[in-house]
Amino acid sequence: MNNNTLPNFSKIDPVVIQASIEQQLKKNKQLVRSLLDTGDDYTWSNLIHPLSMAENKLDKLWSPISHKSYVVDTKALRDARNACLPLLSEYKSEMGQNQDLFKAIESIQARQDALQLDGVQKKVLDNTLKDFHLSGIALSEKKQQRFRQINKKLSKLQSSFADNVLDATTAWTKLVGKEQLTGLPKSAVDICKQAAIQRDREGYVLTLEFPSFNAVMTYADDRELRHEVYRAFVTRAADNSESPEFNNDASMVKILQLRQEKAQLLAFDDFTALSLDKKMAESADEVIDFLNQLATKAMPFAQQEMQQLAEFAAKHHKIDNLEAWDLAYFSEKLKQSLFDFSAEDLKPYFPVDQVINGLFELVETLYSIKIKQKEGVDRWHEDVRFYQIFNADNELQAQFYFDLYARQHKRGGAWMGDCCGRYQINGELQIPVAYMTCNSAPASVDIPALLTHNEVITLFHEFGHGLHHMLTQVDYLQVSGINGVEWDAVELPSQFMENWCWQRETLDKISGHYKTGEKLPSNLLKKMQAAKDFRAGVVMLRQLEFSLFDMHLHQDTTIDSVEKIQCILDGIRAQLSVVKNAEFNRFQNSFSHIFAGGYAAGYYSYKWAEVLSADAFSRFEEEGLFNPEVSADFLQTILSRGGSRSAMQSFIAFRGRKPSVEALLVHSGLTDPKT
Repeated sequence: MNNNTLPNFSKIDPVVIQASIEQQLKKNKQLVRSLLDTGDDYTWSNLIHPLSMAENKLDKLWSPISHKSYVVDTKALRDARNACLPLLSEYKSEMGQNQDLFKAIESIQARQDALQLDGVQKKVLDNTLKDFHLSGIALSEKKQQRFRQINKKLSKLQSSFADNVLDATTAWTKLVGKEQLTGLPKSAVDICKQAAIQRDREGYVLTLEFPSFNAVMTYADDRELRHEVYRAFVTRAADNSESPEFNNDASMVKILQLRQEKAQLLAFDDFTALSLDKKMAESADEVIDFLNQLATKAMPFAQQEMQQLAEFAAKHHKIDNLEAWDLAYFSEKLKQSLFDFSAEDLKPYFPVDQVINGLFELVETLYSIKIKQKEGVDRWHEDVRFYQIFNADNELQAQFYFDLYARQHKRGGAWMGDCCGRYQINGELQIPVAYMTCNSAPASVDIPALLTHNEVITLFHEFGHGLHHMLTQVDYLQVSGINGVEWDAVELPSQFMENWCWQRETLDKISGHYKTGEKLPSNLLKKMQAAKDFRAGVVMLRQLEFSLFDMHLHQDTTIDSVEKIQCILDGIRAQLSVVKNAEFNRFQNSFSHIFAGGYAAGYYSYKWAEVLSADAFSRFEEEGLFNPEVSADFLQTILSRGGSRSAMQSFIAFRGRKPSVEALLVHSGLTDPKT
């Protein structure tokens, strides 16, 4: 099979998934045994490279299966995926605790100079040996066995957590009459109409998919309706929801307990310390101090913003007690009052095709690449598009899938997934392939798919991750693209891309009214830019609340109940929140980033990397947004280097110094509180 053969998504058969994974795992284990039996003169070519090839085959087999289960979920596919998770966990633990393999790789590292390994190969060895230690290589056999059990249980629990969030989101719908949708723009009403048609219902159907939820919270005049939808959303997968069968309470407690036990087996004080062992940040104290410093900066802004909102709601709408389900609605009213425009005024200027074409034109200019759509590629849904990236010499450099619209049985949120990475295999280059997933509203009967400016920013963010994965020039799989990059630096390229969404030059590329083709008018741009930092303090504090909750939660080794989790969250909110939280809010029960994703004791990474990205973009502002030397530097020092060196080394190579938090404060509008 060609190394660049794409997955056949339509041919993925849940019936044979488990058997195919078991077969590949068996082959990999046999290969390891045969490699170790060749003697003791181990080298890169007779051990590391064949091991990498085997891991690559396994990754390329599993990735499409896992991805498809996230985006077109069925019971059969989910059951097959969940049956494989403990097998994959057991295999990873077994490899990570293989003493003979560990000693063989140690022997290569001991002779790395004699073997004339290059700097990137040495980094691969460093990372690999560190992973052995974090897999329990130094533990007694009894403790290793317990370590494997923990990993297997965590794998199942984390998957179950995410499944419950998806099922709870899908389970809730509300049939309404058009009169209950007063205040919603036509595009949002059309979404509700389509949701009804999809479910063979008359009238209009509200769902908890984000485009529907967000429209109600932002525009619905019916306060009781906002309350009902808000409650349904923030109690997903909780015991006080309308679908308590998807309750994540027990899973959260067990996940946290198992993580702490795992950390302590490895001689860390707590799971936060374990998590930080492979990140840029050196200690929990450093992270918490960083977050608290930002909170101190943001707090006066947030307090002023909430006071302004409360006064506005009381004066103009006779609402004296703002509730959580009122905030988005009155914030939008206040924004319209202050800046004379609404987010809906922008949507007609951002039809999805224009945004995509403009995004591609931007990155083609910056990085001397060319992006072309390719038809006839097997996909998992008819809405999915497929593209290829060519370099300046017209050589194929990468490929990617776009899946941009919300639908039933698709996980919410937005993400970039790794189908396969760049890898030089015996003289043939495997090129990287990415999945980029968003959840914006699809086209309606008479209007094409239109994006809010926030959705444009989200698309740019995920494409930044994609560029990091796809534009790498590193040929070793373990550190190409985003592989081997410290988790608190992995958001640098994605958040960097968001900055372009506010520039006139970019907006001229990505905007074009869906009826007239008119670019975003100057008066709207000025209003949009004037409103850019609207409620910046509140938004900052909300992210810091999530980050500090995550850090303190994973530092606590005594959690034995959901009440304890709630107590930690309540404590953070008492310190940071300027917003009155609803007593019934169980946001933590759907906090998939930390309970089902890779952000456990790492959610702070968004803010940490935002410092890096803001500072990096400030060089473009200083030397020219389209200065070819600056964009070439960014490509060469950051995007193309992957995990082949530390993120700090890459940042210093681009910026000439360590990062400064000042650029983030300036970009966030948090430098000059009004008096």
